[in-house]
Amino acid sequence: MKSLFTVIGFTIKDMVKRKSFIISNLIIFLIIIVGFNVPNWISGESFKTEKLTILDNENIFEGKLDNLNEELSNLGYEIEVDKTSTIEEIQNKIKNEEIPSALMLTQNENGLSYEYLVDGMGLTTTVPTDVISAIQLTYQNIQLAKLGIPEENLPKINSEANNIKVTSLSSEEQGSNIFIMMLLSIVLFYAIYFYAYQVSTAITIEKTSRIIETLVTSTSPRIIVLGKTIGIGIVGIMQTLLTILVAVICAKAFLAPEMVSSIFEMMKLSPEVIVVIAIYYLLGYSLYALLYALTGSTVSKPEEVQSANGPVAILAVIGFYLSYFTMMNPSSNLNEIAALVPISSPFCMPFRVMMGLSSMNELVMSIMILIITIILVAKISIKIYSSAILNYGEKISIKKLLKQ
Repeated sequence: MKSLFTVIGFTIKDMVKRKSFIISNLIIFLIIIVGFNVPNWISGESFKTEKLTILDNENIFEGKLDNLNEELSNLGYEIEVDKTSTIEEIQNKIKNEEIPSALMLTQNENGLSYEYLVDGMGLTTTVPTDVISAIQLTYQNIQLAKLGIPEENLPKINSEANNIKVTSLSSEEQGSNIFIMMLLSIVLFYAIYFYAYQVSTAITIEKTSRIIETLVTSTSPRIIVLGKTIGIGIVGIMQTLLTILVAVICAKAFLAPEMVSSIFEMMKLSPEVIVVIAIYYLLGYSLYALLYALTGSTVSKPEEVQSANGPVAILAVIGFYLSYFTMMNPSSNLNEIAALVPISSPFCMPFRVMMGLSSMNELVMSIMILIITIILVAKISIKIYSSAILNYGEKISIKKLLKQ
């Protein structure tokens, strides 16, 4: 056990110190920062409050417009009510850039009239319709109150069909919809594939260096393979968690609070789904990492790693797309098969659990099949690695490997 921890520790230190690891992390963090700033760049500027003067010389609202400031601030407006200035004075203030714009309110026999004053209407200038809607609602409430209608009944009278709550009858957890799980499947695939690929590269590089001589004399090939797999897996988990942390910080720093709340609400998952995703992440990584360890054991030069990893890469792509396309028809028999096949179950089964399509027996069977496959691949990988570990300059033929 001590030897295993030694190999794991050595692998983690070696991975973290690599320039490629540091640079890739910096690039990922930069992409996240840029990505979360895109909405601000598209809108032309970060979210800020626009000042708007409301001219109410007739005191139509009896001072109640001041109460709209909190509501309208969420829409990007800061209201200043003016009850004394004339229309000419307001126009001069706008021309002198003392105020950006103004909304003049007048009352007539047809109700309330609005006049929006601004110094030139450009392509980016828009009439504050949200503000007018809020003012109109306040005006209606005032008029209804004058008719003797109790204040507590006003929201019922003015209710609109704009607050719609969607409830799924089949499962409450389906609110995140299929798109969210497809996105998570893509993240799972790239995380598993990227870190598993590192195992093959690490084993091949060490076979061609003097490091392997030290490892072989101090521990067994089985410990080396398992230690490499676990060590790189730990680095992968740390990097994934760090990436998520950076994404959360950037979301809160660069996005509007309403957008952040909606994103978190959309990405909300039940504890059961989170546990299932974690289990299949670990098992999926273990399977592909050991497959790549197998291919890395069969080559003697780092230049040959990419071609040797070709078959495993094809298996990974087939497994991902098998699960991805079956998500379009979750109730199909093919989706059930994809949830049991080891190469696709890490990407498919979390989706079925999230959608409430998988029974406990199916989940247990899928995990057991995946674990048995991992054990078999581990035995084969360790055996081939043990046979190939001393063949530095000699490429081992498939025929020779099968005889071992």
